[in-house]
Amino acid sequence: MSFGQGGPQQPQWDPWKPQSEQQWNAGGTADTPDWAALAEASEARAKRRRVFFIGGGALATVAIGAAVATAVVSANGSDDDVNALPSATLPSPTPTAPSFEPTTAPPPLDPKDFVSTKQKDTAPLTPDGLFPGTRLTVGSTVYQKGPTDSQKSCATATAGTLPKVLTANGCTLVMRASYTVDGIASTVGIAVFDTEAQAQAAKKQADNKSIVKALTGKGVKNFCNGAVCFSTTNSYGRYAYFTLTGFTSGKDVTKTDTEVMRTGNDLADFAFRQIRRRGEVQASAAANQ
Repeated sequence: MSFGQGGPQQPQWDPWKPQSEQQWNAGGTADTPDWAALAEASEARAKRRRVFFIGGGALATVAIGAAVATAVVSANGSDDDVNALPSATLPSPTPTAPSFEPTTAPPPLDPKDFVSTKQKDTAPLTPDGLFPGTRLTVGSTVYQKGPTDSQKSCATATAGTLPKVLTANGCTLVMRASYTVDGIASTVGIAVFDTEAQAQAAKKQADNKSIVKALTGKGVKNFCNGAVCFSTTNSYGRYAYFTLTGFTSGKDVTKTDTEVMRTGNDLADFAFRQIRRRGEVQASAAANQ
């Protein structure tokens, strides 16, 4: 150790340097710290720390302000800035025209057309075709079928004023069938013409004395032989159809005999449905060709 003027130099204590020695007050003892000097050093450190924090906070505020300003400029940029961006134009879709031509479905075939003229009505025409089966059921009523026949001489199968009417209008065939139920018998006859106009004329010219002859046999007793009976007349297409209904006992039919009238009407409706069905079958076959 060297000595200088004034005795040995004491090490200088810097409060900001770690591990530096403390300088004691000359007025104190060697073992007593200078409390005034320590207080001044502590206050100096506190002041420097506050200055540092205030300065750092100001810098952070400036940085945040710059960021906000940048964001505002970006969100509120001028039109020149927006127009400077590259743009792309998407092609507009072009509608594709259908590759098929519009078509119109043909109207459905009318079954009546196929039973209105001889030229179209070409299906086989027989009594068994018009009056099939061995019985006819209408609702809860079951009619037993009796004899059938087919007459090319329309006058032979009819009576009263009807033979003259049918002959005058060109009747070519009459087919008949008889049905029975509970002592009531009924004959239905279908007259065939070449055209619908002829059948309609025969219907109009028929009167209350124009009747189909009762067809008997095969379990069907004589009926309407001199007795008063119930009759109907109608037409559909090139066909005119007639019914004659009465009691198998020979009793006259009166206006109160509703069961007789119902039987005659059931058979007249059956004849209409059979003729129409004939037209439907032929119309369906023509549509599928």
